[in-house]
Amino acid sequence: MKNPFDYLDRIQNAGALFLGPYTPEPMGDYIAGPNHVLPTAGTARFSSALGVEHFIKKTSLIHYSREAFAKEADDVIRLAETEGLSAHAQSVRIRK
Repeated sequence: MKNPFDYLDRIQNAGALFLGPYTPEPMGDYIAGPNHVLPTAGTARFSSALGVEHFIKKTSLIHYSREAFAKEADDVIRLAETEGLSAHAQSVRIRK
């Protein structure tokens, strides 16, 4: 299509966009940077293309102060009980 950049705001879900007559899909597969593994069957609604970040180990560090814990404890208990995870709820409850 002519002027593909004019239509970018209309696209909501895509693993990759190949814009213009000189950007066939193999350019993304082999040279341009995006990975060949793109979300298919509508999964672009919640997933992205396979990328280097999928091969990097990540660790989340979580720390609550007593005050921050007290502010959120009841909500966590409620969520855990709603999911039927009584041991999760109890692990919070015994710290209150």
